[in-house]
Amino acid sequence: MAKLKIKHPLAEIFGFTSTDQSEAAKRYRSKRLCPFNNKVPNCTKDKAKDPLGVCSVYYDNKPVITCPIRFRENWIITDDAAEFFFPKGSNWTSLTEVRLTDEEGKSAGNIDVVLVSYDRNGKVCDFGALEIQAVYISGNIRDPFAYYMQDSKARANMDWSKEPNFPRPDYLSSSRKRLAPQLLFKGGILNAWNKKIVVALNKSFFKTLPKLRTVPQNKAEMAWLLYDLVPQDNSFVLKKVDTVYTRFSPALIAITTAKPGNVNDFIKVLQDKLDQQLETPPQNQTIDLSSLRRK
Repeated sequence: MAKLKIKHPLAEIFGFTSTDQSEAAKRYRSKRLCPFNNKVPNCTKDKAKDPLGVCSVYYDNKPVITCPIRFRENWIITDDAAEFFFPKGSNWTSLTEVRLTDEEGKSAGNIDVVLVSYDRNGKVCDFGALEIQAVYISGNIRDPFAYYMQDSKARANMDWSKEPNFPRPDYLSSSRKRLAPQLLFKGGILNAWNKKIVVALNKSFFKTLPKLRTVPQNKAEMAWLLYDLVPQDNSFVLKKVDTVYTRFSPALIAITTAKPGNVNDFIKVLQDKLDQQLETPPQNQTIDLSSLRRK
């Protein structure tokens, strides 16, 4: 299936590929279920009553994860994160959606997953934060999803390529509107506490980020766990393909600092706007100051 040019954006719908017509796939589509350890059995993406059950989209013929819950497959991300957080043999568990507050008690957001190590008496020994970064979509994904769901069998290989607003991953918005603020607020607090941070994301997403300066694992404050969806039979499975170790502050600066363009290009924009304004000057009313003084 991967060798054919795929002409629609839907890689996984409610956890199954568009061509999967197994009884399990039909059941998950009809019941709007999530197979990836959502907080409830059903998919809740976008709308709880009418969920947008698209887990991943095709881009350059490869699946890209667009739902953060998709990363929870078999909870392998927590196993991978624990290897970075804790010594081998530690007792640990994971807690989801843990609220984090600042010094004034104001919310800095929820941590996606907190891994907690504990002793034989159940007392907390250490913890680390795992943030999951899926990719935003530009374009319209709801329309092809709704069209497919009307007749999933007949439209398994539908051609959506000529439709307007064909959806695709928006890596830039994903980093600037999601990843960067997460690191600034939640990451800043965790780093001040000297707690390690793991970010789980698609390898294709990571490749769009600025080049990060790496360090050995024993000196790292952050670990970037890079995953791909790998074809297996008529499905995709989550697989870690790389780990990148960094310090916190250099990584944050690299991601949040824009590379400046040529200032002369900006001056040209200003000149063009100024020229347009001067061609049609505003009608200013002249005030006779001498008459005002007499009053």
